Amino acid sequence: MVDAFAGYGVATVHEAQARTGVLAVSITPIYAGARIAGSAVTVSVPPADNWMIHVAVEQCHEGDVLVVAPTSPSDAGYFGELLATALQSRGVRGLVIDAGCRDVAELQHMGFPVWSKCVSPFGTVKETLGSVNVGVVCAGQWIEPGDVIVADDDGVVVVPRRKAADVLDACRVRDEKEAVSRKRYQAGELSLDVHGMREQLAASGLTYVDQPPDA
Repeated sequence: MVDAFAGYGVATVHEAQARTGVLAVSITPIYAGARIAGSAVTVSVPPADNWMIHVAVEQCHEGDVLVVAPTSPSDAGYFGELLATALQSRGVRGLVIDAGCRDVAELQHMGFPVWSKCVSPFGTVKETLGSVNVGVVCAGQWIEPGDVIVADDDGVVVVPRRKAADVLDACRVRDEKEAVSRKRYQAGELSLDVHGMREQLAASGLTYVDQPPDA
């Protein structure tokens, strides 16, 4: 079920679950072209301290996505090539972090995708405990362990685990509807007619005004 979400993309999933679940637009991919879906492993970390990310690696399994949320705003570079190597060896599909990451060129070369608030070389310490696999607020969205994380060039969306089956069904319906619309657009039809907008536009007061040729 989780794998199927990747085929639809963030925008479709967001629309299919009543336009909910999108993380803040500040969370963007560090390189273009990656598209993933996975089960959330969540990490709550202190500002500028990545100790608990190292703890979380042990809890990650194939198909997971690591989700990191600082307890206070931080632009530090919590994550880089070495942690990515450890996660990739365990089959982790990517990272979502409401903070900074670094080693962008190396991460792109090894094909490990990250969605972060910023790119930052600023280092972190390993001094304070946090929590792994607890509910966290990451970039404005509540995320629990096992929730479905979908991420692509458009950003990141979370699907609550208990709703995943229903949202996936809604994605299929929406995708099939869009496929029909796409064919009609390719045939030259206007969206105004495909979706029956003209009557409602007229009722809302839209008018067309002909201008003289020499206007």
